Amino acid sequence: MEKIDNLDRKILDIVMRNARIPSKDVAMECGVSRAAIHQRLQRMIDLNIITGSGYDVNPKVLGFRTCAYIGVNLERGSMYRDVVPGFEEIPEIVECHFTTGPYTLMLKVYARDNEHLMELLNDKIQKIAGITGTETFISLDHSIDREIPIHYE
Repeated sequence: MEKIDNLDRKILDIVMRNARIPSKDVAMECGVSRAAIHQRLQRMIDLNIITGSGYDVNPKVLGFRTCAYIGVNLERGSMYRDVVPGFEEIPEIVECHFTTGPYTLMLKVYARDNEHLMELLNDKIQKIAGITGTETFISLDHSIDREIPIHYE
């Protein structure tokens, strides 16, 4: 049984483009009542279709001008659960993925500059027990940032 129907998909498409859009505007665009929009949004939250809410913040404006991806190798792949708490203590790490391929984990990190990135690598990340090596990729530009597409009729 599908969790969402076409109206849910249309609502998602609208709010994903503008999370601040008033419910009355979503209702008008969908041709339903504001109460229906509230009920459907709440149901999608309850079903974990919609997770979280908030604002996107531009790291560069806050002084974090360097974005980097760090491939992490561990003594054993099964140690990934053991190192994650150490990563959680480093606020500059904004994502951590357990991956296939040449790295056990892939991190996304924001740093003020290359010197700050070096400090994060040498003084924090590489000192976590179980890490045997890292490889860093600095992002030169960010071209696409979007959610998964929602198709509806």
